[in-house]
Amino acid sequence: MERLLLFARTVSYLRPGQVFAQVLKRVRLSSRVPPVRSVRRRLGVNIGPSPSLCAPASGDFSFCFLNRTVTFPPSSVDWASPDLPKLWRYNLHYFDYLADPARSDEAKCRLIADWIAKNPLGVGDGWEPYPVSLRVVNWIKFFLRREKPPEMAWLQSLWTQAAWLERHVEYHLLANHVFKNAVALVFAGAYFDGPDGDRWLRQGWALLRQELAEQFLSDGGHYERSPMYHSICLLDCLDVVNLLERSGTPVVQEDVVRLKDKARAALEYLYDLCLPDGNIALFNDSAFGIAPSPQQIFQYANALLGYEPPARAQGLELRAYPDSGYFIVANGNDRLVIDGGLIGPDYQPGHAHCDTLSYELAIDGRRVIVDSGVYDYEASPERAYARSTRAHNTVMVDGVEQSEIWGVFRVARRAKPIRASLHRGEDGRVIFEGAHDGYRRLPGKPVHSRTITYAEGGEWIIEDRLAGKREHRMETYVHVHPDFRVIGEDRRLKLVGTDGRVVAVVEPLTPCDVRLDRGWYFPQFGLRYENPVLVFARSQAAPFAVGYRIKKVPMPSTRMSHRD
Repeated sequence: MERLLLFARTVSYLRPGQVFAQVLKRVRLSSRVPPVRSVRRRLGVNIGPSPSLCAPASGDFSFCFLNRTVTFPPSSVDWASPDLPKLWRYNLHYFDYLADPARSDEAKCRLIADWIAKNPLGVGDGWEPYPVSLRVVNWIKFFLRREKPPEMAWLQSLWTQAAWLERHVEYHLLANHVFKNAVALVFAGAYFDGPDGDRWLRQGWALLRQELAEQFLSDGGHYERSPMYHSICLLDCLDVVNLLERSGTPVVQEDVVRLKDKARAALEYLYDLCLPDGNIALFNDSAFGIAPSPQQIFQYANALLGYEPPARAQGLELRAYPDSGYFIVANGNDRLVIDGGLIGPDYQPGHAHCDTLSYELAIDGRRVIVDSGVYDYEASPERAYARSTRAHNTVMVDGVEQSEIWGVFRVARRAKPIRASLHRGEDGRVIFEGAHDGYRRLPGKPVHSRTITYAEGGEWIIEDRLAGKREHRMETYVHVHPDFRVIGEDRRLKLVGTDGRVVAVVEPLTPCDVRLDRGWYFPQFGLRYENPVLVFARSQAAPFAVGYRIKKVPMPSTRMSHRD
């Protein structure tokens, strides 16, 4: 019964069109594609260099995805191995590795031919619309950059994949999936001459224009609130600009200008959501190594749009992105990124985590307090942990999740922000204030609010308040990067780096229990590191508060630390 209620609460957020598309997807008896017609490449189509999404191969038939390497015999690539995770197989079908200069041209051609021979129409992972979309784009990029013309069998397969995708746009999922579908149809439409290409271009461009308006918010952020998926969709925008600028594709120029404007705003947003190490914050199904690095994206945007990321300010800097819900407080190499927004679009929160009012903190350029990241997209203990409240630097009440996460991608009732703001007080301190309603479903209808106060010199005070009635237990978590040890001295908890330096001291400011737990840090898919987790807990009748302070320990001056 509980599972049924979860399902009902989940479905209640879907759009009617999603439900209809899901039903249609399940009852479709046949997914026929018309016989291949005459296929011709449109004259003048071209594309410039773009960032590679793959790690260099150790061999022509070796593949490393999600930090797992598999080597196949040249004639026996297993495109459907049940021994490999579905996301790994997806990556195999994407063909990102066609851009890998370490893999020979001969091997790339053999892989294309092998895929065509072993993947009959509509059968297996490779024909799901998302991998079809990535493969269509990657094949077209490869064909355009290769000196030799593609074989007719390759063109016929590419035409069939585009025709299949046209009939299988992921309207049941929407979000970044349908964005990928649109980009692939634009690429196919720009590449193929004739009525089919013209139709795909019209359909893809109309869909892309629609999704750009919906998915990229007015503050520049992608509406799934995942810095990784923001990077992926931004890269798609830049790829489309790259294709259109070099191909003279017949589209409305005002739409191209709008696309470029969206890309510029998204670049500014990405820049601000990076920590001092140059990488993204790891909120909401974000990991390193899936999208190109921010630096690669900025270089790509520079070549296409002339974009130059601004120099980092050396003094205090505040940034607020209220639509996407991210707030940044920076001072030199200290940087705090706070997640105070919606978990994602109501109708597609598949990449959402229970991280409302969580944060990441870098001190002296190093990540110190971290989000747990993401390990996999399987029904695994790691997946359940990565999405959970206790995996984030926020508050759990009565052992209940902020949002009702279940399955691999599903969310039933979800936390919604009541308020979130960032301002500077009269005394010069910076104050973030936020609250959400995720726990109002509990007896007494408790509401969690958080205030983070920053004082120049390196002091962050975090105060969590629980309003409402009845007795509750509040636990607030602080996830420390695995490069640091926690050493306790009378409730003064020192964070000690691998170099032996104390970078910060954490101490409670209210009566509470203090304990040191162990958690997991997943900076990349397939990578797992144990890390220290501080827990401050208190049980009593609401309203009450739990607070703690993070005090930076200044780096020793060069003169003081130098020894002759």
